[in-house]
Amino acid sequence: MSVGSIWMIGDVQGCCDSLNHLLEQPKIADDPNARFWFAGDLVNRGPRSLATLRRIMAMGDRALSVLGNHDLHLLAMAAGARRPSKRDTLTEVLEAHDAPEILNWLRQCPLAHFEYGHLLVHAGVLPQWSAEKTLALADEVHAQLRSNDWKQSLLTMYGNEPDNWDDTFRGPERMRAIINALTRIRLCNKEGRMMLSVKTGPEVIQPGLTPWFNMPKRATHDVTVVFGHWSTLGLTLKPDLISLDTGCVWGGQLTAVRLQDQFVVQVACDQSVDPLAD
Repeated sequence: MSVGSIWMIGDVQGCCDSLNHLLEQPKIADDPNARFWFAGDLVNRGPRSLATLRRIMAMGDRALSVLGNHDLHLLAMAAGARRPSKRDTLTEVLEAHDAPEILNWLRQCPLAHFEYGHLLVHAGVLPQWSAEKTLALADEVHAQLRSNDWKQSLLTMYGNEPDNWDDTFRGPERMRAIINALTRIRLCNKEGRMMLSVKTGPEVIQPGLTPWFNMPKRATHDVTVVFGHWSTLGLTLKPDLISLDTGCVWGGQLTAVRLQDQFVVQVACDQSVDPLAD
């Protein structure tokens, strides 16, 4: 069997119709051996979160997704650690007859994946983390999510502190710092602290703040970091950086980028949601 392409896909957020349309595009559909990397946030805000999860699960080993903040929010709701907000569209997932199977599949998804020189995360990495360290820290959280005590571990997931990293962190503090970096980071201040409450696009960044990927001496400069999450940043293609979230859920586009040559396939989307909403 020949080796197919790897298509890296941005935040779907429950827009299953757009995902189906994207997968039907000739460059993608014509490759029966293609694999798919999803940058997380498979669910929420969009109208068909349940169908999206079932669609991706049906791909079997051809599909891999890292966890985004909305995916973790779904798990937290299932664990009783979080109440739904008025903008959530996750009730159909939690009430589905196959909800246990879906939630178990989601708990097996990593927070980071590395292959062919590409590091896939949902939001980004702290500047002092190498690819190797990022994977090791992501595995710490992944181990908790796969454990029998996964519900208990999610009770302390939420919060903007700590907003930095210290190797001495332990327990919930350590887990929260890792999750915040991998699933929520956009901007850092001069000290490298995560400014998690700031969600603006790069053209209106406040003085003293810098996108995480532009921080000096970023330890992942030697790999290509692939991420979503930052819809107001949009598509970015560089040798060491690929940003995939092009705002499908708020009426933008759903984007796939081929790993081998950064060839781009996009489809227009019809949803309209606040682009600054996490």
